Amino acid sequence: MYKSLPLDAIALQQPVPVNVWDGQGVLLLRKGEVITSEQHRGLLMLHGPVVLDADWKAWSYSYTTQLDRMVRDDASLTRIASLSHAHAPEVPHAPARDEVGLVEFWSDLHASLTTLLQQGEAAPQFLERIDRIAARVRDRWRASPDGSFLVLVQLLFDARMGYSTTHALLCGGLCALVSPLTELTPAEQHALLRAALTMNIAMTRAHDAMARQTAPLSAAQRETVQAHPLKGVAVLRQLGVTDALWLQLVAEQHERPDGSGYPAGTRTTGMPQRLLQIADVYVARLSPREDRGGGVAQHVARGLLMGADQRPDPLAALFIKHVGIYPPGSYVRLANDEVAVVARRGGKPSTPQVLSIIGRQGMPLGEPTLRDTLEPPFAIKSGLAPGDVRVVVNVTRLLSRL
Repeated sequence: MYKSLPLDAIALQQPVPVNVWDGQGVLLLRKGEVITSEQHRGLLMLHGPVVLDADWKAWSYSYTTQLDRMVRDDASLTRIASLSHAHAPEVPHAPARDEVGLVEFWSDLHASLTTLLQQGEAAPQFLERIDRIAARVRDRWRASPDGSFLVLVQLLFDARMGYSTTHALLCGGLCALVSPLTELTPAEQHALLRAALTMNIAMTRAHDAMARQTAPLSAAQRETVQAHPLKGVAVLRQLGVTDALWLQLVAEQHERPDGSGYPAGTRTTGMPQRLLQIADVYVARLSPREDRGGGVAQHVARGLLMGADQRPDPLAALFIKHVGIYPPGSYVRLANDEVAVVARRGGKPSTPQVLSIIGRQGMPLGEPTLRDTLEPPFAIKSGLAPGDVRVVVNVTRLLSRL
């Protein structure tokens, strides 16, 4: 997928013909930008710059095409010898990073965010890196909400993936999806997304471990959970975060309107706090753990709609209306007894489009088959927990059927 970028492929003051990344998927140089000095080039090389294989092939093709043209034109040997990748003409059709398939895109971003969160207070260039990740999360969720939802919910169900990072990407994406429908200002939406991505930075590794264990939390683990909001604020301050709302959201992520939360028992009523809490609870309840199979989607939705005072929560109702009772990536059983993966949200929260993967006789289907749950034979009979589905889902194949 990647090709290490040779040092001599980067010329000073020469526009780079493709995007250049580091090994964690952070953009180092955008196509068309230049290396300004030897010091600048040296700093870039410290990050182990790479380019996509497809970009490198297109770049190399551009170089060899120019070389062939020079030979045919009887150019001097000196001029031919001076040609290098660093001076190759612009690559006209190199695919942009954001054109990479959704599975690859989210897998790469998962790796980048995992590295950043696990580095914690030692993370270099933290603000720059988290801003780039947040922008990519926001843009891709808004451009491909259903596909992104499908991929990330399936990642949530995959025990091999770091739970804490998947949780963060889903929470951040849901906040990016729903917050524009509220009265939050762009600045508040900006802080909310970054808080969602970083709220567990003080316990990322512990979060992953707790998601995998079957035993109850130990006293030390409970202490870690209780302490992580304020410790997270301290880590973010050390990394240079000064946005007051971002820090407040991380500090109050587990506080509640009735004062029953932790660590301080603060009564939280602000819309950014409530939206972050709704997304956090939604993802946590949907996710499978070693000691349980994961929540059935409609039960998770129903539990959110009632507030702490057991009265309907208008913000949760807006959230469920936009997210759906059966989110993409979750499982359902249809009226004809087929088992399906939800593929797209529908016109109503309860009527998504789905892809059947198991036939009515209980045998896997050769190809996923698109069903519209508005049609009576394909109406949803019930949701299914991920542990109830015993087939391996090929997410790339599902996306290709949409």
